Amino acid sequence: MARPVQRGLRRTVGVGGLFATAYGNVGSSIYYALGLVAAHALGLTPVVFMLAGGLFALTARSYAECAAIYPEAGGASAFARYAFGSVASFVAGWALCLDYVLTVAISAFSVAHYLGPFVPALSHGPYDVLGGLAVIAGLAALNVRGLRESAGLNIALAVLDLATQLLLVIVGLALVFDPARLVGQVQLGVAPTWGELVFALSIAMLAFTGIETVSNMAEEARNPERDVGRAVNLVLLAVLGIYAGMSTLGVLALPVEPSASGGYETLLGTRYRDDPLLGVVQALPLPDFIQNGGSYYVGALAAVILVIATNAGLIGISRLTWSLAEHRQLPSVFSRVHRRYGTPWVAIVSFSVAAALLVLPGRVDLLGNLYAFGALISFTVAHVSLIALRIQRPELERPVKAPWNVCVGGRELSLGAVIGGLGTFAAWLSVVVLHPEARLIGIPWLLVGTLGYVVYRRRIGVPASAVVRVERPAPPPEFKEVAYQTILVPILGEDLSADALVKAARLARDEARVVAIYVLRVPSQYPLDAHLPELEAKAEELLDAARVRGRQLGLRVETALVKTRDPGRAIIEEARRRRSQVIYLDTTHAPPGEGPLGPTGQRLLRERPCRVLIEWDPRKRREVKSRAPGGAVGRVA
Repeated sequence: MARPVQRGLRRTVGVGGLFATAYGNVGSSIYYALGLVAAHALGLTPVVFMLAGGLFALTARSYAECAAIYPEAGGASAFARYAFGSVASFVAGWALCLDYVLTVAISAFSVAHYLGPFVPALSHGPYDVLGGLAVIAGLAALNVRGLRESAGLNIALAVLDLATQLLLVIVGLALVFDPARLVGQVQLGVAPTWGELVFALSIAMLAFTGIETVSNMAEEARNPERDVGRAVNLVLLAVLGIYAGMSTLGVLALPVEPSASGGYETLLGTRYRDDPLLGVVQALPLPDFIQNGGSYYVGALAAVILVIATNAGLIGISRLTWSLAEHRQLPSVFSRVHRRYGTPWVAIVSFSVAAALLVLPGRVDLLGNLYAFGALISFTVAHVSLIALRIQRPELERPVKAPWNVCVGGRELSLGAVIGGLGTFAAWLSVVVLHPEARLIGIPWLLVGTLGYVVYRRRIGVPASAVVRVERPAPPPEFKEVAYQTILVPILGEDLSADALVKAARLARDEARVVAIYVLRVPSQYPLDAHLPELEAKAEELLDAARVRGRQLGLRVETALVKTRDPGRAIIEEARRRRSQVIYLDTTHAPPGEGPLGPTGQRLLRERPCRVLIEWDPRKRREVKSRAPGGAVGRVA
């Protein structure tokens, strides 16, 4: 009996989707980073952000080049695996795990503070901690059940967020811009002191973390060689512009003043440290009704964006741990699939608990300092990996290149990667020296993780330095095509009786061919090429049943397993590729949400690559006719 055919994976994300996802991760950090940096940088906050932004620009270009070469999950961990082997890859990946945990913790904690205009108790402890824990628990439960991301919603919210921030900058600067006031509040060496300035520089990079999202999403890009670079450029322009404008507005609206202790402070870094954008809105000279309305609007939008960032952290940790487990760098339990929901529940629950523990102290500065610690390791590894790959693999095609390339010893090197690597490494050293949290939590995190990695490798009998990957059975050769395809029968649920095939057989001519495809929706917590043995075994069982039933009916049945995040698009592409004359979709056994006029059915009827028949309850049929090329018909109940 032939085995199911696993076809090529569906790349469905364009530049807009890549930009929205990356901006949602990078741009969301302004809601907490602005207050943390302003607490130390005072009037030089805009300068500090621009210096950090320069390093971010170089880092983003290094990520773009490596991601275009190796479009897969893992970010800096994947780059290091190709450049240096498994140990360096694990260190980078484990540091990135800490970052994702902190993304979940700091974003969830900030959600509570931005809901302060609606529920004032959430603006302070212990209710801000309880609110953060509730956000983590709720999203963890949704992700275990299989929360689906909407690319369209992400794009809409990213555009709304960007537009709101731009409007706030333009209106705010029009009301309070004063060059003399901006320069006059800076007393270099006093306000801020040199020590505080270095301290601010060491944590400013947390404002630009999240760029590894582009490399994680590159595996789903329609054209990663072209789209990744374009998305990175858009993110750079948007993020640097917003930070420049918002930090300038912040120190103008909430200027530096003498503190009770004899030093200097700004309310941006004291009273409004946990919700700086609310502080900016409330400090602008606006009529009360506009100011109050603006506070509610900014608070609600920030809360939504930060919830999405929290969810992105959970999805990111799921994909990263899957990648590490796939390469035998973490025990396979972290990629274990929930029997019912098909999601990596062990990874989600484990790292959600870790994030909750970090929320308990109720200190956003602790979270920010640790965030910079893990991010700067990953950034440095990405730069060094790019340099090593330029030397080791000069023959690789590089559709996107890091800047300022020179030829040294017959090899093309990027000065951008060299400068960026030195800069991020120096920033990491300053974080370790100046921030006790990095020494007390960050370094032990790395040491314990690395020790666990060595012990795990020894237990499974694999050298620590070896690069390995879980072996997958090779897919069999595809069935040969005939002149035309007659009926395409998608399987969305658990139709073990092959009812759809029986009903479709009534439409088949003599010598006709029926193609039954199982549409396996890959959970967003996994990379698109994830090996999901339990779900794939179930798919194989259903396709075997379809082949057996086909022989009983005298049909020539072909089968295929299609992995996708968008079933409607996958079915349409398969129908066009096979030149199908009819798509017969039986929703009787479809999962919840995939009824006759669910998202898949609606898309098939809207785009109609051929005739479309959608079956629901055979006892209550009625015809729904639609104008379409070839006479498309949707039959529903």
